[in-house]
Amino acid sequence: MTSPDLNLLFALDVLLAEGSVARAARRLRLSPSAMSRTLARLREATGDPLLVRAGRGLVATPRAEELRRQVGRVVQDAEGLLRPAELLDPRSLDRIFTLRTNESFVEEFGPRLVTRIEADAPAVRLRFALKSDKDAMSLREAAIDLEIGVAGETGPEVRIQALFRDRFVGAVRAGHPLAESKVTPERYAAGRHISVSRRGRETGPIDEALRGLGLQRTVVCMVSGFSAALAMARASDLIASVPERHTTGARAGMHSFALPVTTLDVTISLLWHPRLDADPAQRWLRDCVREVCAGR
Repeated sequence: MTSPDLNLLFALDVLLAEGSVARAARRLRLSPSAMSRTLARLREATGDPLLVRAGRGLVATPRAEELRRQVGRVVQDAEGLLRPAELLDPRSLDRIFTLRTNESFVEEFGPRLVTRIEADAPAVRLRFALKSDKDAMSLREAAIDLEIGVAGETGPEVRIQALFRDRFVGAVRAGHPLAESKVTPERYAAGRHISVSRRGRETGPIDEALRGLGLQRTVVCMVSGFSAALAMARASDLIASVPERHTTGARAGMHSFALPVTTLDVTISLLWHPRLDADPAQRWLRDCVREVCAGR
């Protein structure tokens, strides 16, 4: 059985509304003969004459009157499906958005992001998910609405937009010996350090830069997050090396200094799947994240 031509629904709606082949043809910008052929196809599809001659005009059959009540609603629904999404009213949103990012981003930017979103959409809730299961599939399946962080290996279809660049700085407790004078590569390397790695790695780009100067630092412990590193450095003589913008608030009251070795800045990006591009609520959410990260 062949599928029906759904274009006939739009023609039927106009024919029944106009009650005239000629007027329906003008409205659909067809020739009268083309409209007559369409009426013939409708009669064949429905098994009913639909419009019959009565004097000099046409009148609808009982079956056509029955269809009139249904087809208008179907056509209206179909047209609504094919229109672009309407302008968003954030105050009407009642949704949970899931953002995958690290703890430092949540601690530094989370409060401002929640405040920004509450101002426009008080019924929206944010769920911050840790980056332990970073993969493109979660974005593709909409288990994650947005990912925020360093863009690594992702699916080729994932959208990526840079938010800001961040550089690493050193942080020690107030009164630490490194706070008393200029931090040289030698003084920095001679200290006792905390390494931050979700994968438990002891060395990284900082160690490579020190090796280039013939130096090596001593790592006495490893943690999985920058907050833990700062908490330990605040209560000891250990040195934490952390991203500057991610930890502005967490370093309050500590002594911070530029690293005495050259390391590459990191680019923090926004990642999402293009299947969410046309959703006005998703576009609004991405705008909110961009504004907060830009300090607006």
